[in-house]
Order: sequence, then C-alpha cells, then structure tokens
Amino acid sequence: MAARLKVTQIKSIISEKQNQRDTLRSLGLKRIGDIVVKEDSLVNRGYVRTVAHLVKVEEID
Repeated sequence: MAARLKVTQIKSIISEKQNQRDTLRSLGLKRIGDIVVKEDSLVNRGYVRTVAHLVKVEEID
C-alpha cells in the first residue's frame, strides 16, 4: 500500500494569489480546519509545496 498525505488547511486564502486559491480548491480544501487524505504522488507533493504556508502535512501509512 502506498503512503498517503494528510493535508489540513490552517490559514485563510484571503489575500492569497489566485493560483494558490485554485491549488487549495483542487486539493479539496475549502475552509480552515478542512482535512483531506491524498495519495503521495509527485503531483500532490507539488500542490502541497505551492501552498505550504497555508497547510499542515502529515505522512500516514
């Protein structure tokens, strides 16, 4: 079984650039406190890197 990423939004998207807003939406995050679990892939790692200042990431097995 592949590793997965637990992504939690910890900051608001207000006053952030449009590409960062779009990235959060594509991850499935809409508001502070939302949590999603995504497969650990290069694409998802890139998404997380783009919004690293807005989210908290944990690796889960």
